[in-house]
Parts: sequence; C-alpha cells; structure tokens
Amino acid sequence: MKKLLIATTNPGKLREYKDFLSDLPVQLVSLSDVGIIDDIEETGKTYKENSQKKALFYAKKSGLPAISDDGGIEISALNNAPGIKSRRWLGFEASDEDLINYMIKVSKKLPEDNRKAVFRLVVSLALPNGNVWSRMGKVEGEIAKKPHMKLLHGYPYRSFFYLPDVQKYYHESELTKGEMKKYNHRYIAINKLKPIIVKEVRL
Repeated sequence: MKKLLIATTNPGKLREYKDFLSDLPVQLVSLSDVGIIDDIEETGKTYKENSQKKALFYAKKSGLPAISDDGGIEISALNNAPGIKSRRWLGFEASDEDLINYMIKVSKKLPEDNRKAVFRLVVSLALPNGNVWSRMGKVEGEIAKKPHMKLLHGYPYRSFFYLPDVQKYYHESELTKGEMKKYNHRYIAINKLKPIIVKEVRL
C-alpha cells in the first residue's frame, strides 16, 4: 500500500486527516512515523504560500507525497485578524491556554451587531518532484461570548466559534459526525483535493 505523509505535529489535525481520508487505499504516516523532527518557518504572506511551502519541504525531505495545511480564524470586527497570525497573534508561538485567555478578553469587546468570524484553510498536496496542488475550505460562524467548557487540544479558537445554523459550538463533543463534516473547513478543503490525491498518488 502506498504511503501519504500528513505533515503536521498537531494531534488534532492528524486525527482529522486520518478520519477524512479513511476511504482511500493509502497508508497515512506522520512526521514521527518517518523520523522527521525538522521544523520549517512559516514565512509566507498567505495561507496558500505557507501550506505549499510546508508540503513541498516535507515531501522532498521524506521522499513521499505529503499533505500540509495552513489556516486561521478571521474576525470581521477586527479587520479579519488574526488570520494568518492565528497561532502567533500574541507576538509569539502561543499555547492553547494563552489564546483562550486572550480570546476571553477579545470576545467581551466585540460589538453586539458584528461578532461574525470565518475559519479559512488551504490544504496542499506536494510530490517529491516539486509538483504541488492546493484547495481552500472555509466555514462561517460567530464568536461566542463565553468559551465552550471543554478545550480541544490544538484548536483553541473552536472553543469560541459558534455555528448559528445548528446552534452549536464548532466542537466535536457537540456536533454529530455529519455536522462535523458539513461544517469542518479542513474536511471541505481535503474533499476538494481528494480527486487530485487519487490521480497523482496513483491510488
């Protein structure tokens, strides 16, 4: 069975990709599975640039087709901040707890008539020969006034992201499996990329 590298150290991302790609006849491997500990600085100015940079780096490093993504939350009232700086919004690589505590303050200051937010993500598939493809996914919602009580490791912003259509938080403990896929921006993006994965990895 062919291997596909999921180039992330985020356990939440890895878990989601294994679920979303479970229907493909491919062995999904992580960076730790292939013994890669190298990190790459995200210097791109867009989600696509960072996503492709990471996918290409790890594809060439491992000799395997690799998938990587980059995304963030865009809060309308804050001119779409933090966006690409979602993890580094505080000026450093913040922990989940740091971001939750900061978002508690932010959520209190947002105007009542504009709490809109968007999760946006670009996922890329790269081959060791340098070819790369990208697709985008997004989900629209709003910032809740109080966070969900249960923290999703690796996903601090989801504790504040509320989906008015289903009146639930963007949280795996609340959403059904069907809802999780319908509203999951990573699932939307990877679903668009699947035909390319099948064709280019020759599954």
